[in-house]
Amino acid sequence: MKVGIQKTAEFLEEVHQSESKQGLKNEACRSKFLIHPYSTSKVCLFLHGFTAGPYQFEPLGKAFFNAGYNVLVPLQPGHGLVGNWNRKHPQPLPTNIQTYQEFVLKWLEIAKTLGEQVVVGGLSTGATLAAWLALNHPQQIDRALLFTPYLGSRHLLFDWLIKNLPIYFEWFNKDAPGNFGYKGFWLPALKIFLALGEQVLEQAQTSIAAPTLIVCSEGDSVVNRSKQQNFFKMILKQQPKSWYYCFDDSLQIEHRMMTKMEDNNYEELVITIAKAFVESDLSWDKFQQIATRIVQGEMYEQIQQEFNLDSQVSEQLSAMMTQRFGCDHLKCINPSNS
Repeated sequence: MKVGIQKTAEFLEEVHQSESKQGLKNEACRSKFLIHPYSTSKVCLFLHGFTAGPYQFEPLGKAFFNAGYNVLVPLQPGHGLVGNWNRKHPQPLPTNIQTYQEFVLKWLEIAKTLGEQVVVGGLSTGATLAAWLALNHPQQIDRALLFTPYLGSRHLLFDWLIKNLPIYFEWFNKDAPGNFGYKGFWLPALKIFLALGEQVLEQAQTSIAAPTLIVCSEGDSVVNRSKQQNFFKMILKQQPKSWYYCFDDSLQIEHRMMTKMEDNNYEELVITIAKAFVESDLSWDKFQQIATRIVQGEMYEQIQQEFNLDSQVSEQLSAMMTQRFGCDHLKCINPSNS
């Protein structure tokens, strides 16, 4: 193990010790680090969702670790801490977006010590932070994986409430299986992410981002899908090596889409999409061409040869583009506002 990696490994151990000293809500909220004893070609930095924890990226993190990458899933500021949190004593979540931005920039520097290229990813507000990184530091990011980024609420009324009401809110699904994070929060703690979402939407109109994958779902009742689609279109104008994929409503995949423990019985499909994007260098145009030919029944061996694809990538793409995954007529890769 190189000296630089050894120092990073020691720092990661200190993080775990600090979390134990602070006290965690449960072990699922502990930062998760999957590290090889050497620098890898790519290192993944994953950012969990609002009020949740690193457990959301355990399946995807293990998949990338098994593929030969180092993986970091740090617990975000104010999250996952033990305590009797309620309306009178709300969770200690930051109400200043700079706290999160400084946090992800610090972890970006740590990630760079563990791999040649950094892949950043996130779910919901974690995806919003990853989008901010991809737009503001594209030269340091190889790929950005945005799983249902929070760019606005599905219903405009919710955005108004978040911006104007300083109240305590409890999740409607607070007792749902797989929910190891906080059950509620003070609305101003979410307001800062709504503002960040508006910022990245505006910035995407003129800035060149790192190659970006956006994954969303028709069954998501939390976020504004049209804003996700518009964000992709703006990113694509500046960065042609970006992809879009939307789960069909028939799959019943909701906002928490990263694990079977939460709302996604098709956890493996999320992993397949992410790996195909990270392990290939296809532009959106070529991705669409390949998808069309797969759906038309062309053998992936022929497609693999023509587009000079890695055999594993071609198999991953073939697995994605099937009717049983709700991709009939390629609606899954059509970022329209319909």
